[in-house]
Amino acid sequence: MADPFEVRMRFTNQLRQLNASVMSAQKAAQFALKHHEMGEDLHSCILEQLEKVPLPSAPYIPTSLLTKGQNNMNTRANIMYFIEHFLDLAQKESHPEYVVLMQRDIIRVVDAVAPEDGTGIANVKVARKVLQALAAKSFLDGELLSQIEEVLRERYSAAQQDLALMSSPTTAVGDGDVGGGGGVPTPQTRVSTGGGGGGGGKGKMKLDRKQVEQRIEEDRERHKRQREGIWAVSPENEAELRKLWEETSELGEDDERMCDEEWEEWEEAMGGGCGHWGERTNGDHHS
Repeated sequence: MADPFEVRMRFTNQLRQLNASVMSAQKAAQFALKHHEMGEDLHSCILEQLEKVPLPSAPYIPTSLLTKGQNNMNTRANIMYFIEHFLDLAQKESHPEYVVLMQRDIIRVVDAVAPEDGTGIANVKVARKVLQALAAKSFLDGELLSQIEEVLRERYSAAQQDLALMSSPTTAVGDGDVGGGGGVPTPQTRVSTGGGGGGGGKGKMKLDRKQVEQRIEEDRERHKRQREGIWAVSPENEAELRKLWEETSELGEDDERMCDEEWEEWEEAMGGGCGHWGERTNGDHHS
């Protein structure tokens, strides 16, 4: 049996390395299914990575050190997309324990991906998209989905209002609140520090430009893959036949009239193209 500590470390590293590619999600999912006897521990790894709080950006701290041991909005979004792929594979491979664990902690997952303080505003749409997909696959109860979506809408609206206030010309901006050139906006969110006054920018967090560019690239890759597979139909259980049957309308008078017209056109074309056709149709056969 593999060392539990080593299994946790390897799975944690795979979660940190998730990106828009299907391969990275498959690798992590297959690893978790291989070690399904540690399902509870590996599930806790997912929660731990989602709940790691990113540190505020600072000009004197390198990004590589700043994000070490912490997770930004992109990592959380990638894990959220991974959850859908993971549960699909877990159900297919007959490991329902992972599905049950995720159903139990789905609210905790959403709170980490799109927290109430507004730091995950960019992940609200990601969370809603994945939750809707989970509900469509019966991994999530429809009533619970409605409740979570209502909360996410409220959080998104509140965060949008905060961003609008902070971008207002009348809002005081500190020395470290301006994005680093290039015209790229750096949305900021106030975070409660529990202190009375002062502290300046201690209660603010901003997105790193590198994170924004990475997110744009990963979203582009996902949209490209979605367009490529939009017409894909599963070959199992005559899925294509059922799809055509459901999309085909009932036979009506217009369809019958169209068939008659096409038949007449076909007879005229065949009769006019070859002199033998009319003779054969009338029963006159050449010996």
